[in-house]
Amino acid sequence: HQCKHYQDHSSVFAPQNASDMTSFTATWEQRKVKDVCSISTGKSNTQDKIDDGEYPFFVRSPIIEHSNKFLFDEEAVLTVGDGVGTGKVFHYVNGKYDLHQRVYRLYGFSEETDAKFFYHWFSSHFYDRVMSMTAKTSVDSVRLEMISDMVFVAPEVEEQRRIASCFSRLDDLITLHQCKHYQGHSSIFAPQKASDIALFTATWEQRKLGDQMYIKSRIGWQALTKKEYLDSGDYYLITGTDIDEDRHEVDLSRCYYVSRERYEMDDKIQVHEGDIIVTKDGTIGKVAMVKGLDKPATLNSHLFVLRDLSGKLNNRYLLQILNSHIFTSFVKSTKTGSTLTGLPQKTIVEFVFPVPNIEEQEKIAGCLDKLDNTITLHQRDYLQ
Repeated sequence: HQCKHYQDHSSVFAPQNASDMTSFTATWEQRKVKDVCSISTGKSNTQDKIDDGEYPFFVRSPIIEHSNKFLFDEEAVLTVGDGVGTGKVFHYVNGKYDLHQRVYRLYGFSEETDAKFFYHWFSSHFYDRVMSMTAKTSVDSVRLEMISDMVFVAPEVEEQRRIASCFSRLDDLITLHQCKHYQGHSSIFAPQKASDIALFTATWEQRKLGDQMYIKSRIGWQALTKKEYLDSGDYYLITGTDIDEDRHEVDLSRCYYVSRERYEMDDKIQVHEGDIIVTKDGTIGKVAMVKGLDKPATLNSHLFVLRDLSGKLNNRYLLQILNSHIFTSFVKSTKTGSTLTGLPQKTIVEFVFPVPNIEEQEKIAGCLDKLDNTITLHQRDYLQ
């Protein structure tokens, strides 16, 4: 959990000095990636896939296809070279596999480098690197030197193994689940098929957020001004600054209030217990649940309220999905200019996410909630 805390704050992969990591003692060294492993690409094409093939076939997407041949039998880290997954799709593999000609393989790691540690480090840092090396607002291809000349920061190999083991244990818990922005290294939020997750048996479906989902926001300010934000009252006004980002809940103690007339002006944005709140302006994509609502509440103009209408979606599961890497990546993918200034409703309704049956959603959400609580406690201990 300490390792996960460090990952979320980037310090485990970029310590300033040895004292920054009380659990680890060795000096962290810098090497170029080309000095710790070999780099090449595959040779196969997408049309070489076979649905029931014996070997995993890694292509230019998060989806793992299959093939009846294998090109390589090794421990490797993979990332796509072009397409929509550029800088965002990573795989760790140890065994026989086939590989697309536009997917990079990093293999043959030096004795001083643990491949699993490298995978966690690389997948946490590579997107920012490729973005920093292009003048575009998105990345559509990777040049070899983007990988080979990247500076890899790591402790001695035994400590790499300990850190990687920490992440692997978390990922095992997470496959009792998968974790918030405890982000992106587990398959549970992106299962290829039911058999990929032994602990869960039902077929996973793909659902658009806009399907059977109540999604509303205040239309403009509706002439609501900050002068009408009251310090006390009977009707909460929920804003983006009221979101507790550690607990992913609306902190009602932070809220302003509005008059009854303002509350009743728009019944479409009156908030219910258990609703999910998503910021659509400012800091986009902050997510929280409304809990312990003891007074009527409404929203300001910077938020969506989400409420499932199907009866087939657990709201805690939805909260974890929206706090996961797949939603963060979706928000980033909507970026059309140098900065993302808003998340329109016509865009958010197109977000697609995996959904098992309601019983399995409840199990996953329960595991995640416990893990979130434990990590929050460790974070607080660390900061004290």
